[in-house]
Amino acid sequence: MASDVDSRPFPFDIPPLPATDFGAFVTQILARESRLSDAPTINQDVLRKCIHLASSFLVTDTTTNPESGITTWFAGLDSLVDLVVVLHRRDELELETINAASRACSECWTAAANWRGLDQCRSHVRDIGGKLKKVLDANERTYRGQRVYAP
Repeated sequence: MASDVDSRPFPFDIPPLPATDFGAFVTQILARESRLSDAPTINQDVLRKCIHLASSFLVTDTTTNPESGITTWFAGLDSLVDLVVVLHRRDELELETINAASRACSECWTAAANWRGLDQCRSHVRDIGGKLKKVLDANERTYRGQRVYAP
């Protein structure tokens, strides 16, 4: 005779995990960093750490929130790339930061290609890549004469 516990997949109830939101994460982290810093510049170490998380959030945003996860992920990545462009315009952009953004685009492109239902994300990555190309040198392979990461 089987008990009720045996018929459930787990012997305890597991509440659903909250959805991730890359856009909210980016806003929260950068706002906190801005409040903690006395410097008028953007902390590019923190910016790069957020950029490095883009492909992970692509997967978690879209799987934990199938309805609008693509939107929250894109909002976060778009905000980060907008900051990269701002830093370039202010002549403050570090090579490491543009490399991180380029690498993140490559990783997100690959992740979107390997997960079902993420074709729309590839078009977002293409758009983001277009924004990044505008800050590169005319050859689109270097930034201020130094080679930029390319897959």
